[in-house]
Amino acid sequence: MNQTEIKIHTEYIKLDSLLKFAGLAQTGGEAKEAVINGEVCVNGEVCLMRGKKIRQGDRVIFDDTEILIV
Repeated sequence: MNQTEIKIHTEYIKLDSLLKFAGLAQTGGEAKEAVINGEVCVNGEVCLMRGKKIRQGDRVIFDDTEILIV
């Protein structure tokens, strides 16, 4: 599994925006579909909320990539 760290300068980033920002989804629609289809885990649990607020310290797993928010 690939691991990467993403630094955010705001209080949070929405899950679908994070997938686009990290380059794991080409479009917002693609990110939305991945979340709705249950392909994304946040802190070890499947997350179906595309607007989920991802904060510093959270871990997101999608498509064999783990993202740590710092």
